[in-house]
Amino acid sequence: MNIAIETTAAIRPDARSPTVARRPLHLDLRAAADLLGCVLTGQSLASALPQLAKTGHWSAAERGAAQALSFEVLRGLGRAQALLAALHPKRIKPPELEQLLLVAIALLSAPRSPQADSLGAPPLYPDHTLINQAVQACVLRPKTRHARGLVNALLRRLQTERENLLQAVMQGDPARYNHPDWWVQRMRAAYPQDWANLLDLAAQRPAMTLRVNARWGDRGAYLALLRAQGMEAAAPATPGLEQALILHRPVPVQDLPLFDVGAVSVQDASAQFAAGLLDARDGMRVLDACAAPGGKTAHILERADCEVLALDHDATRAERIGATLARLRLPQAQVVAANAAQTASWWDGRAFDRILLDAPCSASGIVRRHPDIRWLRQDADIPALAVQQAALLEALWPLLAPGGQLLYATCSVFPEEGSEQAAAFLRRHDDALAWTAPGQILPSRSPERDGFYYALFAKRTEH
Repeated sequence: MNIAIETTAAIRPDARSPTVARRPLHLDLRAAADLLGCVLTGQSLASALPQLAKTGHWSAAERGAAQALSFEVLRGLGRAQALLAALHPKRIKPPELEQLLLVAIALLSAPRSPQADSLGAPPLYPDHTLINQAVQACVLRPKTRHARGLVNALLRRLQTERENLLQAVMQGDPARYNHPDWWVQRMRAAYPQDWANLLDLAAQRPAMTLRVNARWGDRGAYLALLRAQGMEAAAPATPGLEQALILHRPVPVQDLPLFDVGAVSVQDASAQFAAGLLDARDGMRVLDACAAPGGKTAHILERADCEVLALDHDATRAERIGATLARLRLPQAQVVAANAAQTASWWDGRAFDRILLDAPCSASGIVRRHPDIRWLRQDADIPALAVQQAALLEALWPLLAPGGQLLYATCSVFPEEGSEQAAAFLRRHDDALAWTAPGQILPSRSPERDGFYYALFAKRTEH
C-alpha cells in the first residue's frame, strides 16, 4: 500500500525558536483537518498529502508541519472521537467542522511527555493558543465560519473539564487504545497476554532506523560521520542487523550524511532481516515479487551480485525501484510493472534460486509509522488479504528451482497473514520444507522494531 513516511516531522519549525519564521498555527490546523477528512473518507495520507500540498502551494516546511500535526491527530483519533461525542452528542455538520474539532481536541487532550519531544513530535501549544487558533481556522471556510462560537465553547469546556471527561471516555477501548474496536478485538484474541501493551506501543512515535550500504562501508564508519554532525545513534547487537543504526532523534533524510550518494537508507530494523534470511549469493537468480519502493531489493544487491527481477503491480511505484538503486550506486535490477500472481504475463520460464514475497497485507505491524492505516482498514480486509497472499504463494512456488528458497514476509501482526498462512501453505505442499525463520516479530521499543512476520520455505530437491 502507498504510505507516508514520518521523516518530515522533524523539519517542522520549533515553536520555541524565535529565529525561525513559520505560518500561523490556524493554517496548519486547517491543513491537518483537511488531511484528516481525506483519511476518514478512505484516502491514505501518502496519497492525500502531495495532492493538498500542490493545490495549496505549501512549502516544504508547511507540508512537514501539516504532516506532523496529522500524525499526532491520527495517533489520538479514537480519544478525540470519544471526547467530541461526550461534548456534543449530536453529529457535527458539515464534515469540515467535525474534522477541525477532532484535530483541536486530539491536540488538547494529547499526553505530554519528554519522550514525545525527543522523537520528533510537533511542539505542544498552550491551551489558549490552540483554542484561539482553532476558532480562527473555523473562520477560514464559508462552510464553518458560522460555528466559531460552538468551536470556542466546546474547546473551552474541554479545557476546564478535561480530567473528568478523559476519565469517562477512557473506559472504552477505542478511546483508550486509539484503534477501531474490531482491531482491538483481533489483538485481544491473538495475544491474550500482551494485547494491551502491543496496542499502547502502536500508538507511540517510532524511532528512525537506518541501514548503512555495505558497498559503501561498515556502520562504524557511518556512525562516526553522524557523531561528527552532532547526531547520536545506537548500533543494535541483534544478529541480522549488522548494518542497522537507530537515531536518537529523527532528522530529515536530506540531513543524513552522504544520503544523496547512497551511503545509507531509512529502513525499519524488522524489515532489515529479509535480505539476510533470503541469503542470496553471487550469481543467483532472484525474484523480488512485490518490490516497490525497492528497499529490500537494494539490500539484496548491497550484499551480493545477483540477477534480480523486481516486480510491482503499480507502474508508478515500480519506477521508484530504479531510482532507489541508482541513488545507492547499485547494479540495476530488471524492473517490471506486473501482477506477480499472473506469471504468464512476465515469467520467461527460467527458475529462480531465491524468491522474496513481501506480500500485500494489512500493514498492522507498522501503524506506529503510518497511523492512518488503523483508520483506513476494515475488519473484512483481513480475510480478503489472506486470500490474496495464498494466491501469490501458489503462483510463485512453481517458479522456484529445486533446492531454492522462498521467503514469505508481511508487515502484519495478525496470525491470518502470518503463522496461519504459513501453516496452510505447508499443508498444501509436501515438497516444501520450513527452515528456521523469526516467525512473528512483535513491535517493541527495546530493541526498536516494527511488527513483521517471516517464514522461509525450501523446495525439496527430490519429490
